[in-house]
Amino acid sequence: MSNTLLYIVTVLVWGSTWIAIEFQLGVVAPEVSIFYRYLAAASLLFLWCVYRGLRLRYGWREHARFLGLGLLLFCLNYILTYYAQTQITSALTAIAFSTMLWMNIFNARLFFGVRSDHRVVAGAIVGIVGIVVLFYPQIESLTLSDATFYGALLCITGAFIASLGNMVSQGAQNRGLPIVQSNAWGMFYGALCTGVIALIQGLEFNFDPSPGYIGSLAYLVVLGSIVGFGAYLTLLGRIGAHRAGYAVVMFPVVALLLSMVFEDLAITASTVVGVLLVIAGNLAILHRTDCVTREEKEACQLKVAEVQLDAS
Repeated sequence: MSNTLLYIVTVLVWGSTWIAIEFQLGVVAPEVSIFYRYLAAASLLFLWCVYRGLRLRYGWREHARFLGLGLLLFCLNYILTYYAQTQITSALTAIAFSTMLWMNIFNARLFFGVRSDHRVVAGAIVGIVGIVVLFYPQIESLTLSDATFYGALLCITGAFIASLGNMVSQGAQNRGLPIVQSNAWGMFYGALCTGVIALIQGLEFNFDPSPGYIGSLAYLVVLGSIVGFGAYLTLLGRIGAHRAGYAVVMFPVVALLLSMVFEDLAITASTVVGVLLVIAGNLAILHRTDCVTREEKEACQLKVAEVQLDAS
């Protein structure tokens, strides 16, 4: 699958999960819903691996990476984001979480020595400005209350943890660990960690039998988790976290467009300008994603050499 198609799948799937998550809130505690989601996703991926005869046995070093992936990408960041949305609006959540793009750029430089060119930096600036313009009518009347500050802090912390999870995934791929098995073990450990946190909090492991809850859970398990993370992390391994991270800026745009179609959300001047800015930033960052710069190619060759040395 091409990088462009992987990116489109990621954005469309995750952009639509905002609606599905709304059906998850209410009867079941967020931690318990997250536990159900990733336990089911991990089980399906394990069954797929067994069916295809894919390797599932790994050493403790690999499992340490899987545990880190699960804790960062499938556990803590979701819990923090869910609780953030109880304190702030979805618009402010989208703006706060879009900072993950900058975090990916910084962390990719810190952990892998990847330098972002001027096109990536300019695209990131334009994209985040677009998100602010897009949601400006919803945040114009916000007051800087304690709840707003606390919610934004939770969301930014969740974004940073997710960015670290991106780095763990990129590092695992650099060492040759396959996406499907990494996601299967990572989601299993993420579910396990979330379940332990729920137990410590004394939460009830109840279930909502309503069609809305069951349908949204199935959507989040199959598309939001298995397909969405499979496409995104594959893309991340190919073009780097600093470019793939722009997907978090596109998610709210898709969610907003869906609201216009299904919820009759009015189109305003800020909506049009914001969407155009986000798309412009998107085109700048993802220009010729199937190619790499000379520095990136050299860095990739160095990583391959390191893996071969470790293997010997």
